[in-house]
Amino acid sequence: MKNKIIELLESLKFNGMAMALDSQIALAENGTAAPEIICNLLQEELRFRQERSMQNRLKNAKMPWEWTLNSFPFKKQLDVNKNQIMTLAGLDFLQRGENIIFHGKTGVGKSGLAVGILRQALISGFRGRFYDVQRLLDDLYASLADRSTTRMLNALCRYDILLLDELGYLTLNKEQMNAFFKLMKERYEACKSTIITTNLEPENWYNLLNPKDMVDALLDRLYHRCVVIKIDGDSLRIGSSE
Repeated sequence: MKNKIIELLESLKFNGMAMALDSQIALAENGTAAPEIICNLLQEELRFRQERSMQNRLKNAKMPWEWTLNSFPFKKQLDVNKNQIMTLAGLDFLQRGENIIFHGKTGVGKSGLAVGILRQALISGFRGRFYDVQRLLDDLYASLADRSTTRMLNALCRYDILLLDELGYLTLNKEQMNAFFKLMKERYEACKSTIITTNLEPENWYNLLNPKDMVDALLDRLYHRCVVIKIDGDSLRIGSSE
């Protein structure tokens, strides 16, 4: 009978229940009431599905590093306000549709903090995606060939949180700039949060993007609901064995 139950559970894709079946049968044989057994099995199925969903969100986010906020060396990077970062990790900024910009020179920990916040959002049930900015712009440009740009932008705008890493001095053409402007405009209008790491001051964005009126509109939207964290400390790579 147990084998038949397992077969039925697996056919129905109730994998959490199937894995918990032996322990629950043991409880039943020791006199545990049927309603409690049923409740336990349902809870195990829910736990299994939530765990699988979280793992899928982490996988689909394409984060290149396993960094967490717990692994960030706050004691070494004293220019970072740990209380502010942990408040952001509470994720209220997502409910408000706020952006976060981490600004600073190479190696100060911008990407580590950004990935840590993204990971916390994914674990908490939000959908998100990591993108190196140059890779994003290249993918947007490639999408022009098969006319899938609109589909790609729609997919990017559905993410609760989008991390754009290393916005710096890039090589862009007109089509890439237009697609980037459109992405940021649509995410702003949908009140979706974007995290950007950059070594550029706002006034230097005009050296990267144009025309000026479109950059003005981009910065206006980006900074309207925004937490700016400027890190002036030394590079964390100094003295590191990595």
